[in-house]
Amino acid sequence: MEYRPTRRTTLLLGLSLAAVPATGLAVSRYAPHADAAVRPTVRATGLDDPAKKEIAMQIVCSAENSSLDWKAQYKYIEDIDDGRGYTAGIIGFCSGTHDMLELVELYADRKPNNVLQKYLPALRKVDGSDSHAGLDPNYPRDWRTAAKDSVFQQCQNDERDRVYFNPAVSRGKSDGLRTLGQFCYYDAIVMHGDGDDATSFGGIRKRALAKAKPPAQGGNETTYLNAFLDARVWAMKQEEAHSDTSRVDTAQRVFLRNGNFNLNTPLDWKVYGDPYHIG
Repeated sequence: MEYRPTRRTTLLLGLSLAAVPATGLAVSRYAPHADAAVRPTVRATGLDDPAKKEIAMQIVCSAENSSLDWKAQYKYIEDIDDGRGYTAGIIGFCSGTHDMLELVELYADRKPNNVLQKYLPALRKVDGSDSHAGLDPNYPRDWRTAAKDSVFQQCQNDERDRVYFNPAVSRGKSDGLRTLGQFCYYDAIVMHGDGDDATSFGGIRKRALAKAKPPAQGGNETTYLNAFLDARVWAMKQEEAHSDTSRVDTAQRVFLRNGNFNLNTPLDWKVYGDPYHIG
């Protein structure tokens, strides 16, 4: 697989803040079908609409894996030399940022004695580092084997939702943002993590709020999203692995300039110079 720079920027100092959803947004990590558990009777009105969620997954996959086929990424695993150990799966779970550990723990809970369970002691030891101690040489092979299992695929889906997707959509809605804005939040949390330091999602949002008010506070949505994307670009440039900001410049900015607040198709964008289209 062709390497593309990616990953969350702030989580090597210890356990990942991204793995701890904000108060009021958490969903049991052992509850399948997390969206239904949170909003069993509420009709989706934004990025959580199934069709829009599919679009979101494709756009993120274009940046994370240079493909629109996000379901082909359950088996993806490699060390991209960004200091976070192994990066794997549909959202780039990392052995050094706690979210991979929680994913494998969830898999062990739902399907004891699976092919990855034996790596839990090693994953706990390498958490917060880029070490492969206790994982090599067979962990990538066994990850790809596990990825054929529908139980493990559902675990990836549920952890993606619990840690990244649901918090992003909830916060986007609370800020009065439509589908595009919720997607901007989601993509930021995927890359930067859900922390409060300057280059995590909380810090990016805080930087944006210093420049503009979101619609929920009476602000203009375009003005606020431009401020948020400005803050996002600043955060990306703080780390060499994220210095290519095309996932913002030639994707999210394009949708915003077009006034496509609902991410209606057709959509055309570029990431790292590669063109993508959803009809």
